[in-house]
Amino acid sequence: MTNKMYADARLPRNGKEGILFLLIISIISVNTIAPIIVGLERGFSKETYLETLKILPFMWVIAVLSVRLIAGPIVGKLLPKFVGQTDGFNARVLFTILLNVTVLSLWLSIIGTWVGMREISLAPFEKFLHIWPRNFGIALWIELLLAQPIARFAMKKLHERQARKAGGAIS
Repeated sequence: MTNKMYADARLPRNGKEGILFLLIISIISVNTIAPIIVGLERGFSKETYLETLKILPFMWVIAVLSVRLIAGPIVGKLLPKFVGQTDGFNARVLFTILLNVTVLSLWLSIIGTWVGMREISLAPFEKFLHIWPRNFGIALWIELLLAQPIARFAMKKLHERQARKAGGAIS
């Protein structure tokens, strides 16, 4: 990533903002993706949703740790192979989202099944070709249409407020 991308008002500029950005995305993602996937597996009902709420805290912790420890390093190595120095903000963001969703959906299609079933089994491997493409599609659209735009909007507003306080312009 170039310095210009880091300076963009729609992205975090320091560690604290990075944590806020990750929190916004992860809370939106876990609270939308998991209920949709479980609803498709077990049927959409109030009972299914209430059962899903019980596993969301565990899935949130797993998702955040997976982003930081698994997807982040992998995407960091892969991104330069797809995005060049002259590529714009939108291309970089799109490839970052696509790569993160790919890595996380592969991993969480297995781990999420185990958490949801409350047991480690071969089930996610046996049904992998059925569940992964569906999970990938759901996660990609949630990230593209909800989680990422909301998080970038929050960063932009935060930076605008900081610029007003400092009396400077926003980039």
